[in-house]
Amino acid sequence: MIFINRKDLIFTIVFLLFSIFLILIPTGFERDIYYNAVGAKALVLSTDDSTVIQTGLFRQGEQRCHIRILSGEHKGYEGEAINLLSGSLRDDKMFRPGETAWTLVERDGNGEVIFINMIDHYRLSKELILAAILVIALIAFSRLRGVRTVLSFVFAFLLIWKILIPFTLKGYNPLLISSAVLIVMTFFTLLLISGVNKRAFSAILGSMSAIIITVGLSSLATEYLGIHGSVLEQSESLLYSGFMDLDLTSLFSGVVILSAGGAIMDLAIDVAASMWEVNGHAENISKKELFKSGMEVGRAGVGTQCTTLLLAYMGSFLTVMMVYMAQSTPILNILTSKSIASEILQTVIGAFSLILVTPLTCLFASWIYKREKR
Repeated sequence: MIFINRKDLIFTIVFLLFSIFLILIPTGFERDIYYNAVGAKALVLSTDDSTVIQTGLFRQGEQRCHIRILSGEHKGYEGEAINLLSGSLRDDKMFRPGETAWTLVERDGNGEVIFINMIDHYRLSKELILAAILVIALIAFSRLRGVRTVLSFVFAFLLIWKILIPFTLKGYNPLLISSAVLIVMTFFTLLLISGVNKRAFSAILGSMSAIIITVGLSSLATEYLGIHGSVLEQSESLLYSGFMDLDLTSLFSGVVILSAGGAIMDLAIDVAASMWEVNGHAENISKKELFKSGMEVGRAGVGTQCTTLLLAYMGSFLTVMMVYMAQSTPILNILTSKSIASEILQTVIGAFSLILVTPLTCLFASWIYKREKR
């Protein structure tokens, strides 16, 4: 039988209510931009590649597909759909008979189909299968804590989708919104995963303190290196979409904070949990000795977490580095380029946040744990 104490039960109910509230609130950007078109799932019956022009790896022209619509109000309709090719390996796609695609069906004023555009391969069902496997694995491995992990994951997504992105698009300061969202995320996630106890509150205080300091460091470092937010992918497209007043540089600083948030929470709860165990097995340990024990755990964690941050950032930018090397670009040119400098900044600020969170968490944990004993 799984026992849940009263505090955890109350918090879980509050958490679920807050999550439902996030699901229900509108983002303000739900308007339908396709007045005479609707998305639909379709089966590719046959293809015609006669008008596709291939030059090396690149394709241009159009692929004609005969499809049958599988969903929506036009379900069962069969007709020709066009797959436009622009010569981009990243954006272009080719279809084969038997594959499932996502299409955009354009209609006239009477609702009759006049044109069908092939958008991309339909991957939602496969993505749901992968997500279901992950959920099952988490629950099988961590049981009740696995359920809480899944809930915290969904909650983090809702905060970003329903709060951070809409408020940023509406003109609020991206750095402040990102910081506020991360603080709320930290509070609920640590309480949900660890439970309503001293460990969670110690980790929360340490994490929040580190986040607040890191906000200032991120802003200062961005200005110091002269990094503009245009280094963010699709940022210029965002400006041209009608958001010319968006502060991209502040948004970049916010991205730096969010990127480091997970590592901050992870290290904070590791340090707080280890100190809780030490204090439980050595009740006569002094506050100073308990602080030193936490710092030792934190030092070991910082080393691996910093390497994790470096690998994560370098992994996302690996092809850029390969292009530089393939073109025999001098290393000084690489390091001073805006794109690489932005990755260096994210790595350095992330490492600084980890260095900060360890002593801060140790300080709060030693005070809370020993205060409880007295």
